[in-house]
Amino acid sequence: MQDKMPLRRVFHKGAISAIFLAASLLSSGYSWALTPEKLEITAEQEKTTAEIVRSLHEYHYRDQTLNDELSERFLQNYLKNLDPGKSYLLKSDVDRFMKHKSKFDDDFKEGELTTAVEIYSTFLQRFIARSETTIALLEDEQYQFDFEAEESLLVDRDQANWPADAAAADELWRKRIKADMLNLKLAGKEITEAREVLVKRYSNQMRRISQQTGEDAFNSVINAFTMLYDPHTNYFSPRTLENFNINMSLSLEGIGAMLQSEDEYTKVVRLIPAGPADKQGQLKPADRIVAVGQDAAGEMVDVIGWRLDEVVDLIRGKKDSIVRLEILPAKAAAGSSTHTIKIKRDKVKLEEQAAQSEVFELSDESGKSYKVGVIDIPTFYMDFEAYRKRDPNYRSTTRDVFKLLSDLAAKDVDGVVIDLRNNGGGSLHEATSLTDLFIDQGPVVQIRQTNQLISRNYRSHSKAMYRGPIVVLINRLSASASEIFAGAIQDYGRGIIVGSQSFGKGSVQSLQPLKYGQLKVTESKFYRVSGDSTQHRGVLPDIELPTLIDPELVGESSYEYALPWDSIHAVKHDRYFDINSALPQIIQDHGKRTKTDPDFVFLTEELKVVDKMANRDRISLREKTRLAEKVEFEEQLLALENTRRKAKGLELYKTYEDISGPATDDEVDPEQQALDAGPDKIDPEKDPFLKEAGYILLDFIKASGSQDSPKVANF
Repeated sequence: MQDKMPLRRVFHKGAISAIFLAASLLSSGYSWALTPEKLEITAEQEKTTAEIVRSLHEYHYRDQTLNDELSERFLQNYLKNLDPGKSYLLKSDVDRFMKHKSKFDDDFKEGELTTAVEIYSTFLQRFIARSETTIALLEDEQYQFDFEAEESLLVDRDQANWPADAAAADELWRKRIKADMLNLKLAGKEITEAREVLVKRYSNQMRRISQQTGEDAFNSVINAFTMLYDPHTNYFSPRTLENFNINMSLSLEGIGAMLQSEDEYTKVVRLIPAGPADKQGQLKPADRIVAVGQDAAGEMVDVIGWRLDEVVDLIRGKKDSIVRLEILPAKAAAGSSTHTIKIKRDKVKLEEQAAQSEVFELSDESGKSYKVGVIDIPTFYMDFEAYRKRDPNYRSTTRDVFKLLSDLAAKDVDGVVIDLRNNGGGSLHEATSLTDLFIDQGPVVQIRQTNQLISRNYRSHSKAMYRGPIVVLINRLSASASEIFAGAIQDYGRGIIVGSQSFGKGSVQSLQPLKYGQLKVTESKFYRVSGDSTQHRGVLPDIELPTLIDPELVGESSYEYALPWDSIHAVKHDRYFDINSALPQIIQDHGKRTKTDPDFVFLTEELKVVDKMANRDRISLREKTRLAEKVEFEEQLLALENTRRKAKGLELYKTYEDISGPATDDEVDPEQQALDAGPDKIDPEKDPFLKEAGYILLDFIKASGSQDSPKVANF
């Protein structure tokens, strides 16, 4: 039953007056004490707009006409960026804006920004008026939140309508505020404290919005336009360009995470291998950062609705200092409970990103033992400074893997697993030269430019250094250079690709100077020797493993305007193994193992439970219902974990808290944790995916009859 309690039973007289006054002011566009600064657009920005239109037409890979259709798509994207939750603007606002839907193409060609900036100004006014209404309600101690009423909040608002009028907006916001209060209450805060947290959140947001300038409006308009070409094409003002350059540097002192803005949140895109966050282990891709605190006990600053560069400034800090992050987990619906983690800031060290190897033994069904070599490659790196100085001992992925392969050959391994999980790419040259260690002369990747010319200059020039069977392990965070290597290995029939669909980043960007700032523009695409693009689709594994990362949240296909997958002509290339003939039996044997393997059974069932909880489009606003859902969720995960532990002969957990470990706020010492952390040790007993990749390698060895073939070429 919906909570239809009469207003007189919920609001006292003063609150009713405030709400209705706010509604009338909101619908008229009036804002209260704070008003946004006047948005001044300069002649230089107008000229830059026209210049960007010309640059996109001339340099961007996607050939699309700037016409009325694109103009309407711009307006829709612009409004989505401004108000992703459809909670500030009214339907009447949007209807008024839509009257201009066909004029932005002509406006931008001429550098005309008046209408687009007026929309931005209207949004600022609505935001401030709504914030003041919300703060007034939260500060009214006589207003009581009814957490007994069985009602819900729609959290997936992609398909929702804009509020029909001020009354509909008020009802939406009543539920939003109630959801925020309930989340804080469930996290252990008293009602008074929760009110203070939210008042501070909305006050900070309102203060920041009121300080928006013409440059903020210009950046918002232009990037809503450039995104229509693809998500990696962005405009950088002089200020944002400085932040971009800082973030591209591995010497950045921080937590080692790539972040992006999504809706009102700052979202984790990926973790830099061997960086502080990666080593600490609790921050995950697609997690959303709710608040940031400094040191062990500094105030947590709510960052919902903040600009990305402002959030980055809070997270960035001196080496060895502590930053605390309040996280809304990737799988949690908006409005769910959060948790806090601590990370010790540090520099990302090249030596900790270096490839490493290990040898472990596995036995087949007959009891025959095999030696499996593993090479873990966190990134495709090259010490360019040492290379430029002609240092004969400069570090690079290929040089390090060459040595590791030689060491593994000396240990007489029967095959090698190349682990590219979470490898976000790096040097294209290194991806090519690494492939050169495993194939003879031939092309590695094709690149098609904006003018449709195809380059095949990235080639393997030497005979293969290692000729034994290989398995390449990938996941959703294997991107760019990783996809080029994995794609080449698959196309040449050189090895079996195991894991989950890769990221799908198959495009190349360059910076184009402008009169005011710079434009990062996509200028070419990668294609495999088979002719298939790595863009959007990524590399599809020959044998699929359960994915712990939701492809709808992470990966190129999660971007609305990503360039599509396509293909070009294949280029002549060799085939080393008849993998297609061997795969049916290998897949059958893989299925038999994983069907009864405790770790895989647990992962499969855990994903079902987590996905069911995460994919709710509504959340309950009744406290008892939410508590019951939490208990049921934790009991299900505890039962699954204990089923796994029992099958492996491990001691059972008594409570869910035993799984999650000590509370991160007080009991974990992140300083000692960071001091102890080094490159992760390769341990198949703690990594069921790696262990299964080893068994697949054994099946491959037997199917190919390659036990006695030469593993290392003669030099």
